[in-house]
Amino acid sequence: MSAIATAAALSLPISIYRSSKLNTKRGIRGFRVFAIYGEESGLVNKKSQWSAIFDVEDPRSKVPQVKGKFLDVNQALELARFDIQYCDWRARQDLLTIMLLHEKVVDVLNPLARDYKSIGTIKNELAELQEELSKAHKQVHISEARVSAAVDKIAYMEELVHDRLLQDRNTKELDMSLSPSTSTESLDSLKRKKIPRKILNVSGPVQPYHPNLKNFWYPVAFSNDLKDDTMIPMDCFEEPWVMFRGEDGKPGCVQNTCAHRACPLDLGSVCEGRIKCPYHGWEYSTEGKCKKMPSTKFVNVKIKALPCFEQEGMIWIWPGNDPPADAIPSLQPPSGFKIHAELVMDLPVEHGLLLDNLLDLAHAPFTHTSTFAKGWSVPSLVKFLTPSSGLQGYWDPYPIDMEFRPPCMVLSTIGISKPGKLEGKSTAQCSTHLHQLHVCLPSSRGKTRLLYRMSLDFAPVLQHIPFMNYLWRYFAEKVLNEDLRLVLGQQDRMINGANVWNCPVSYDKLGIRYRLWRDAVERGVEQLPFSNSN
Repeated sequence: MSAIATAAALSLPISIYRSSKLNTKRGIRGFRVFAIYGEESGLVNKKSQWSAIFDVEDPRSKVPQVKGKFLDVNQALELARFDIQYCDWRARQDLLTIMLLHEKVVDVLNPLARDYKSIGTIKNELAELQEELSKAHKQVHISEARVSAAVDKIAYMEELVHDRLLQDRNTKELDMSLSPSTSTESLDSLKRKKIPRKILNVSGPVQPYHPNLKNFWYPVAFSNDLKDDTMIPMDCFEEPWVMFRGEDGKPGCVQNTCAHRACPLDLGSVCEGRIKCPYHGWEYSTEGKCKKMPSTKFVNVKIKALPCFEQEGMIWIWPGNDPPADAIPSLQPPSGFKIHAELVMDLPVEHGLLLDNLLDLAHAPFTHTSTFAKGWSVPSLVKFLTPSSGLQGYWDPYPIDMEFRPPCMVLSTIGISKPGKLEGKSTAQCSTHLHQLHVCLPSSRGKTRLLYRMSLDFAPVLQHIPFMNYLWRYFAEKVLNEDLRLVLGQQDRMINGANVWNCPVSYDKLGIRYRLWRDAVERGVEQLPFSNSN
């Protein structure tokens, strides 16, 4: 009802759908409009306070005449113009019908009517009006379905136009690349060849990670989780590592394997800034140097250590062989936000598939029906709007901004109001917001270390409620489990040869750009796509 009301009030072009009920002959009616049309009469003569708004000419007498089976551009535009006019007129008539019927109900219920009408007469009139209102509301639902189908057709036409423009551009480039001596026959044959659409191929068993993916700073832990006397073991790119704080309080990351007998160091303890192996007591500094070797003659021994840095409440490592980059990107929430939860989870899924999922919001009303998207309606068209050379943008119609931050981070700001409701058309139009950070660290080919941080720009009192972190974890795991059962199914199909990016559509834009970026990194492209310099 709201879509029809908005279209009627604003006269928006909401459809290019041609109803099968229309006919090019004059005098053949479409749907019957109660309280506006009689059996054979025209518009009801009764004047109404809404008459000026709905006084629009019936466009059905001006159906464009189309000859042949195919339309040229001008004919398609003419039909689109007519359909826009028809949907606008149809919406106005539906609303006017209901308004006039409600006006009649008010007249019947007027206390003065009791002076000249019996109770039985009033009941009969109300029953008739109720039946007519029911039929009118059904007509509105029919119109809503027609508008929904029309919007889907618009999306399809947009895709066709985009593909045609791309094909024309490629054909033009082909013409320019051919030499003047190329024969007309060969030129025509080349143009007739269908230009293949470049698709992504993400299928088969998960391959070992390319070394080029390691040459980035990776956030691996939250600072609050690493105390002076604790350690954090984790896997990164299929190698075991352990983090702890040195004598100066700065974090370090060393290989989680003792140089003596390959015992896991995280089974030991941290004492005075050194990690102690539980097998024979060998102790190592944050640089990987062995500082103590009990019960034997000391020799110089060192285990592998990674460049490690602490910034803005997160601990970062550089697992690659290239020299570390000078700058570490900032992952701080926007100004005005307070951090409410920091969670770490190990998930049995390849990190690229998890990133694909996080960069896609179109699945929300279908997948998250028991959590944050409960009660969401399914939009007729979902878009992700982004600059031509960027890895960030915003969702339409959802008030959500999103960014992929290389190499493995997703940042999003969500405008929120009431549960199950979407407020405004953009995050700027919403009064309260939730900011999320997802870090998908590639632990191994079938495992991801997920770091999740949630911030709010409202309700600061929640920070001081005891055990609130457990509640946030419960909700986060519930949402994540809705995704995991699907992504794990994808992973199983992918390993057996299915292409998880076999048929991308328009709202897959950000996920596709991540995959193209990752492909360029693995191929060693000097200038990576979608960077600011591009």
